[in-house]
Amino acid sequence: MVDVNGIQLHIAEAGEGPLVVLLHGFPESWHSWRHQFGPLAAAGFRVVAPDQRGYGGSDRPEDVSAYSILHLVGDVVGLIHALGEETAYVVGHDWGAPVAWHTALLRPDVVRGVAGLSVPPPFRGTRRPLGVMDAMFGGRFYWNYFNLPGVADAELARDPRTTLRKALYGVSGDNPASGDGRQPLVEPGQGWLDTMPDPEQLPSWLTESDLDHLTDSFAGDFTGALNWYRNIDRNWELTAAWHGAVVSPPALYVYGDRDLVPAFPGTPQLISQLPTLMPNLRRDPVLLKGCGHWTQQERPDEVNAALIPFLKELEELKEAEEAEEAEEAELRDAPA
Repeated sequence: MVDVNGIQLHIAEAGEGPLVVLLHGFPESWHSWRHQFGPLAAAGFRVVAPDQRGYGGSDRPEDVSAYSILHLVGDVVGLIHALGEETAYVVGHDWGAPVAWHTALLRPDVVRGVAGLSVPPPFRGTRRPLGVMDAMFGGRFYWNYFNLPGVADAELARDPRTTLRKALYGVSGDNPASGDGRQPLVEPGQGWLDTMPDPEQLPSWLTESDLDHLTDSFAGDFTGALNWYRNIDRNWELTAAWHGAVVSPPALYVYGDRDLVPAFPGTPQLISQLPTLMPNLRRDPVLLKGCGHWTQQERPDEVNAALIPFLKELEELKEAEEAEEAEEAELRDAPA
């Protein structure tokens, strides 16, 4: 447990070396990064994955406004410093990706490199996101459903294990319906889970033990996790000062071709333009064939194969820059 910005965050940790912070998404926990700990530690990195606020063993503030993007970025920066570091590499998946991207956007002095899985870098629109989705889909987009006070909270908490089993399978690459471009809509009179099949058996990348761990981490309470969605429009307001700004630290983006998020309205066009829009994107977006939404769980080897060289390349560049600076300092200090 680590004290950060007035709350406590539960973390998992492994390895020694430059710090890499791994940020999970919805509805997940630090455990979603279980396949990255060993390889990253073996590659010479110190790996830390928190349960983000509202999740798992971390604190769950009651105030909805305590889950804004500024609070979440503050948690990452505060965690890095609480761990005794000044800078870190930050990697995020799903909701963890916007937190990672915004940490790099708002505090580039702290972020040595940033990687996002599933959710691409942020480019702030000119209108409130919930209003845009409401107008486009008549209030049926799942963001709008999650914003109904108490409704999704009750639905998801009714049977947490079934909730998580259906959610993990429903938007994975294993679901035959994934990748067909359909938007995640909740029809009137239905719930979010009504759109998802309940698998007879778990996909190969998810064990009963994994599901047990995740179910226990929620303890039947999804409100803290849902409060992230209830700040979407507020985040748009709070980030007005960064409208038009671009993530400047070295960046990597990885996504699956059967993931629903890269098919959100306007997102395919954004992804295709990223190499032009982001001058410090170190390589073209990495597309994982057959992969659904749970990128680092469904395709751990491929994610590690993209992430580790990215991080090691940045470390080598940093070491070269430090050596050059030391040589220049030595020349300056040499007697005439």
